[in-house]
Amino acid sequence: QVQLVESGGGLVQVGGSLRLSCAASGRTFSMNAMGWFRQTPGKEREFVAAISWSGSSTYYADPVKGRFTISRDNAKNTVYLQMISLKPEDTAVYYCAAGGTTATMRRGHAIDSWGQGTQVTVSS
Repeated sequence: QVQLVESGGGLVQVGGSLRLSCAASGRTFSMNAMGWFRQTPGKEREFVAAISWSGSSTYYADPVKGRFTISRDNAKNTVYLQMISLKPEDTAVYYCAAGGTTATMRRGHAIDSWGQGTQVTVSS
């Protein structure tokens, strides 16, 4: 199992940018698909982005396409989510996830590990 710790959340104005990081520990980090999800109070956790273990394949939820970029550095055991042109509707707790493939990650399946979450607040 992989242990995940997110960082980089905070308060930003509309149109601003943030970069989230997810530091992983565990020997199988490089073999897992990684992803980001987000959740707001009263709603289910929703898929945001996923990246394959090699980094060659990425997937994004429609609301974030063109604004968010997921990347990973297996040498540093870290996955990133660069967010630009932030909108108030991006406000949520963002969770890092590991497990399965990008195909299963997009559906929220086969996830072995979750981080504790980091709050992102976009103010207008």
